[in-house]
Amino acid sequence: MTDIKKAFGIITAKLDEALKAQSFKNEKVESSNQNELVSLFTNENVAYSVIYYKDKMLCVLRSCTMTEEGPDNQWKTMATWMFNPETDTEKEADSIGNDFVEAVNSASAVKRVKQTKKKKSGDDGNADPLFLAKRFMVLFPELKEEIKREQDTKEVFRGVYFTRTFIVPRVQELLKRGVKSEINKLSQILSTQYQNGDMDTRSIVTIVILNSVDEQYKEKLEEKMSDELKKAWSFAIKFKGKKVKPEKVKKKRNSLSGTRL
Repeated sequence: MTDIKKAFGIITAKLDEALKAQSFKNEKVESSNQNELVSLFTNENVAYSVIYYKDKMLCVLRSCTMTEEGPDNQWKTMATWMFNPETDTEKEADSIGNDFVEAVNSASAVKRVKQTKKKKSGDDGNADPLFLAKRFMVLFPELKEEIKREQDTKEVFRGVYFTRTFIVPRVQELLKRGVKSEINKLSQILSTQYQNGDMDTRSIVTIVILNSVDEQYKEKLEEKMSDELKKAWSFAIKFKGKKVKPEKVKKKRNSLSGTRL
């Protein structure tokens, strides 16, 4: 019988060696689930994870996008192999490792990493209002269902409406609680998303979110805020209380529209 931890180590060691060339770091994580063995490799833009499910005897390679808070956990399976410790040997583990290495070194996988880097390093921001909303899930996990509902019922994500309705009230409550770690995290999210965001996102950060902040919390929020955002906020305050032109909402097309029954 093969030691599954040793076999898993063979697989992940091969992947670790291959991913070093793409500037990935082995995060040395451990699963809280006794049924799983887990490894995690990350760089600035992409995360790869290998999981072995003991009950199913499955070894899975998956990937997702990295955010400022870590993997976005929208995992996509790249490869799956059976490994039965009672019948399979280190030779099979070696084969699985080679297959996983081939997957991360494929042209499409390497291209994805390079494209993400290019997108992040551009002078113009690429993060849109939907991306901004999802970043707040680290502070307000309940936003996940509200974002999904907005996407399911509207053809276009209404960034201003959604932020004003679902994010601003929670931000105000967070500031009232006065927990320093939460306020610092909020400030960091706003600073990063303002820096990386498109014009709509930057306007939402300043005009919609920051202009909703009570003056008494301004100093605390600015402690961990970037100088760029501080400057933008001081300018945005001039628009406080003024009406912002509402978004034009497109009707969601009927999925049967144009279909002959």
